[in-house]
Amino acid sequence: MAQSPFEGIKWVWMNGRLVEFEKATVHVMAHALHYGSGLFEGIRCYKTPAGPAIFRLEEHLKRLENSCKVYRMQIPFSRAELTQACFEAIRANELEECYIRPIVYRGFGTVGINPLKSPVEVAIAVWPWGRYLGDDAIEKGVDACVSSWRRSGLGSSPALAKATANYLNSQLIKMEAIADGYAEGIALDSNGYVSEGSGENIFLVQDGVLYTPPVSSSILPGITRGSIQTLAEEMGIEIRRVAIPRGMLYTCDEAFFTGTAVEVTPIRSIDRVEVGDGQPGPITRRLTAEFLALTRGEKPDRHGWLTRVPAAVVEVS
Repeated sequence: MAQSPFEGIKWVWMNGRLVEFEKATVHVMAHALHYGSGLFEGIRCYKTPAGPAIFRLEEHLKRLENSCKVYRMQIPFSRAELTQACFEAIRANELEECYIRPIVYRGFGTVGINPLKSPVEVAIAVWPWGRYLGDDAIEKGVDACVSSWRRSGLGSSPALAKATANYLNSQLIKMEAIADGYAEGIALDSNGYVSEGSGENIFLVQDGVLYTPPVSSSILPGITRGSIQTLAEEMGIEIRRVAIPRGMLYTCDEAFFTGTAVEVTPIRSIDRVEVGDGQPGPITRRLTAEFLALTRGEKPDRHGWLTRVPAAVVEVS
């Protein structure tokens, strides 16, 4: 039986203090459990030669704030306090690299759809998390399929907000893909254009041009997605943010997913049709190598994307 990634995790930051992992619980009548009233982030902390460093922490916390604004949820902590909370959770669990999960949710208050009388609570958990789609996914690529499930329309539930409720749709996409023998599913938007994976953004390469769906295709504007676009521009690669018809998934030269969990993961086939020659393509490999070198501190942090986790201050009495 595989070892749990939470083995050895002792502390979770909850509502302003560190709580023992086993005691970091939520009431069964919490509004978030019954009605999905939670907003969250996924962030990676990388092991670098200069010590643990969090990738684009400021941008992730800002997106969390914006997600909460959409759902009229006031975070009871400042961005600076949440930054320090991330540091505390990483140091308390003595991690050199990890995944960070801040979540803001409605706790136990009133029963009913109206969330406004339920308290807003905040937790930050950290744990080691390797390759999300498999140990060799980045090197060899993964097999994906087009899901029968569509992303919700823009007028239904806003994809711009990273809401827990949105991921019920993602679960349907993921479970269908796994049941049919694929690593991941690709959703179309309500108009039939390519949207994103169950938890990742998608890029295609055709004739040396990089394509990615626009925000209007019901995508979450990923922070890793934005980083890859920045790197592509530096490399002189043309980028087109346009509605992508499903057929292009089968005719493109290269395809890859991006996201905090998957980082940059090539797609080797879609609906059992090989992408290109079924191997990670040259543009995918260049972007992956540059992204990994920057996040792991192997190249200078020219964009200021890494926030070092400072050592704990020892108080002398």
